[in-house]
Amino acid sequence: MRRARLIYNPTSGHETMNSNVGDILNIIEKAGYEASAYRTTPKKNSAKNEARRVAKEGFDLVVAAGGDGTINEVVNGIADLEQRPELAIIPAGTTNDYARALKIPRDDVVEAAKVILKGQKLPVDIGQAGKKYFINIAGGGSMTELTYEVPSAYKSILGYLAYLVKGAEMLPRVSPVDMHIEYDDGVFDGKATMFLIGLTNSIGGMEQIAPNSVIGDGTFSLIIVKETNLRDLVHLIALVLNGGRHVYNPKVIYTKTKRISVHANDESRLMVNLDGEYGGDAPMEFINLHNHLNIYANVDSIPLKARDTPTLSEKDAGEKIIEEERNLDNKNKNKK
Repeated sequence: MRRARLIYNPTSGHETMNSNVGDILNIIEKAGYEASAYRTTPKKNSAKNEARRVAKEGFDLVVAAGGDGTINEVVNGIADLEQRPELAIIPAGTTNDYARALKIPRDDVVEAAKVILKGQKLPVDIGQAGKKYFINIAGGGSMTELTYEVPSAYKSILGYLAYLVKGAEMLPRVSPVDMHIEYDDGVFDGKATMFLIGLTNSIGGMEQIAPNSVIGDGTFSLIIVKETNLRDLVHLIALVLNGGRHVYNPKVIYTKTKRISVHANDESRLMVNLDGEYGGDAPMEFINLHNHLNIYANVDSIPLKARDTPTLSEKDAGEKIIEEERNLDNKNKNKK
């Protein structure tokens, strides 16, 4: 019989996993696996080490239950192995970005486990960043550093609202970094507020940041936000929430690429965020590992085809946004 290991974080979210482990193991066994569970500990790399151990023992499935950090640990435990088990995700954290992208229920861990019963699997890309891996998002710059400053207890109580509160607090002290970014079709060299590298369209609880991102297409969605002030950032966030229209803003570079390299041009420290956790400092190279893992998902609910080019109406919308911004800038100059 095939073997499955449930690796769960007992402190994720509102600690919902603790009272549901038995039901989830029953569901996994109903799907045809001999199931067992591992409760992670505060020890560093607890989930990563257990995932690696069971993968080397020949387990067929690892079920990662927790927040995006737990999922990232599990992925890092198996990503560099030649024989990798299949993966399933039970979201029990705060933002649960990757589960959102896979259309897995995020408000009921038992319902999330039932996705395994559907038997739908999807080959997905992951990112390699130096010697580490990420499954959803990487980034750098002062705006991305807010994730390090939100206490775990604060996130558990307020969820994504915690990030918004901390983000609002940080905005006045956001400063650009002089950085050099190389990607498939070009080079950016100059000051930027942040860069984001996405494997799905779900980043920070929002599904419009990388609007034409498709899971498993072999590319990253690269977003570079050039040097901005407080007003620019607030306006860009509004455009994200308004249908992903930020991609047409002249302050934003948005492209698809398979490989990216980043370094700071001066002595500034450029910390890199991998799936919401600190992943080291630049210089760093990011490589897309195409269809590297096989994962359970609600495949019939996931868009599997990207829009190759913007429609005429979208181009018009982008030009209109630029014109509106020029008019706003002129008004502000006239007021002065």
